[in-house]
Amino acid sequence: MSDVHSEQLLSEVAALPALPGVYRYFDADGLLLYVGKALNLKRRVSSYFQKNHGGTRIGHMVSKIVRMETTVVRSEAEALLLENNLIKTLNPKYNILFRDDKSYPYLKLASHSFPRMAYYRGAVEKKHRYFGPYPSAWAVKETIQLLQKVFRLRTCEDTVFNNRTRPCLLYQIKRCSGPCVDLVSPADYARDVADAERFLRGEAQGVLSEMEGRMMAHAERLEFEQAAEIRNQMTALSRVLHQQSMDTASDQDVDILAVKVQGGRACVNLAMVRGGRHLGDRPYFPVHVEDAVALSEWAEGGADTAPAPEGAGLEASETSAAPAAPATAPVPVEVRVLEAFIAQHYPGVPVPSVLVTSVPVDKRLLAALSEQCGVKINAVHNPREQRRIWLEMAQKNADLQLARLLSEEGSQQARTRALVEALDLSPDDLDQFRVECFDISHTAGEATQASCVVFQQHKMQNSEYRRFNIEGITGGDDYAAMRQVLTRRYSKVAEALREAGGAAPSPGQARLPDLVLVDGGKGQVSMAREVFESLGLDLSVIVGVEKGEGRKVGLEELVFADCRDKVYLGKDSAALMLVAQIRDEAHRFAITGMRAQRAKVRVGGSRLEDIPGVGPKKRARLLQRFGGVRGVAAASVADLSTVDGISADLAEEIYRALH
Repeated sequence: MSDVHSEQLLSEVAALPALPGVYRYFDADGLLLYVGKALNLKRRVSSYFQKNHGGTRIGHMVSKIVRMETTVVRSEAEALLLENNLIKTLNPKYNILFRDDKSYPYLKLASHSFPRMAYYRGAVEKKHRYFGPYPSAWAVKETIQLLQKVFRLRTCEDTVFNNRTRPCLLYQIKRCSGPCVDLVSPADYARDVADAERFLRGEAQGVLSEMEGRMMAHAERLEFEQAAEIRNQMTALSRVLHQQSMDTASDQDVDILAVKVQGGRACVNLAMVRGGRHLGDRPYFPVHVEDAVALSEWAEGGADTAPAPEGAGLEASETSAAPAAPATAPVPVEVRVLEAFIAQHYPGVPVPSVLVTSVPVDKRLLAALSEQCGVKINAVHNPREQRRIWLEMAQKNADLQLARLLSEEGSQQARTRALVEALDLSPDDLDQFRVECFDISHTAGEATQASCVVFQQHKMQNSEYRRFNIEGITGGDDYAAMRQVLTRRYSKVAEALREAGGAAPSPGQARLPDLVLVDGGKGQVSMAREVFESLGLDLSVIVGVEKGEGRKVGLEELVFADCRDKVYLGKDSAALMLVAQIRDEAHRFAITGMRAQRAKVRVGGSRLEDIPGVGPKKRARLLQRFGGVRGVAAASVADLSTVDGISADLAEEIYRALH
């Protein structure tokens, strides 16, 4: 491979130290290809440039390397964590990557003389108490309902709580003890809060024992009504413990991790146990699994286990920087995937002290993670008793989730292939077949917006959606709106093609999609044709989706800009299903944007946010006091200054801004 790499790159490889570290490979366009770790940087990196890998995907990646960067660290454990931090932030093409979705919900007990329970997602404040994280919003809300039944803690906002004059419906159905109207003493409510906290920490049996003692004490004093209330609480709590199948004898906080790999895809299912309660699970699907595993298996096959042979522009003395080591068995794919998940997922989120895993995990990874998180973390493989039940359940869910994903992906691939065949297209790579769809939305000419949604890799690419505010046209003129959005979207494409002189634009430049869908018939297609003709772009990619007779779903026809005859695909056609899916998504995206824009135009929703000195808290107080932006706009300066935190000067500023 040395003949395809520059002398400068090979000399940099030769100069690498025999120390632990992380290396990064880049192509000619500066795109990050791969991030790897090594116990010995010289040995590992040099191995990439000493073989001819043929036409394999590994060889294809190695042939693209034109530049590298390295970082030396103190240990392989540090290298492992740095490697996965870089993978998360830089998204290299040939690494296993888990999407960085750490937005977990919590159950919050707000600081107050009568604390309230609330679903919470966001930054943690020290003055409040938080329990979790929970795998889903559903798990938090179910827990809140459970605590309402047993401990009757309030869930109402402070503004509602402070202004109640009689108990609400929750009190009537025995889901709240009515602290808002003094139907429970502060001491009794505080005891209920303390019991709820102990329950959430997994001390349910202790709570039951203490309740039983209080019940017997009331009975001895002939306070039978109070004793009956506590008996009912105990009954509700016992029922919950039975329904939740809680095992409070040992584990309190545990994460259960099961992995399944099949068909080039993988699923890691994370189940959470908090306070002895199984709260549910969440599946994670990494990308680049096949490439990453093939590359790392090849690299480990000899890179860190034997001295590098002479060659690739390296001197003999340089290639024998370390003694030979015994060959190691290849690491199973499941282990690689699970270790990548642990390294990428846990830094930055609360991690329990016990991980129950479906495959064994490298102890060096756990040691590095423990050092970074400040918590001693142990991984248990082949667990027993309750842990085994949890793991079997997590593994079953991983199997089901991956099977569902493969089924959905197979269906989407079939739809993409059907559309390509129906339109007689011949994309170079079906997986990269790209469709952009446009729709116009407005209300009687007000707040006109155009949407552009993108379909690629057999799914909608939400991150690439775009909205265009349409200005300078007659209200309701959809044709002018379509002309404006297509011109704005594809002018850069035409410019890139002219600069390339007929060749394919370089990576990073705007490209023409394989298909441009417009929601409309001959009129919209004619407008699109005029735009493309003026820009010198290929007309054959433009297709209009014309509604059928009676605008019934399934009767749509496709209209072409290059004067081909209309095509009716048939209501059961997989190709038409895909076209309808993309068209409907463009319509949904346009409508939501138009409605938001219209709301701002009508009520000045954005103006309150733009007033200097009015931050989120003051804005919330204003909206709460006056019932919305319109109420704030209708308020006088004197009324505005009565709001907590709003001075007379600021009230005048708000009044001027809204008038």
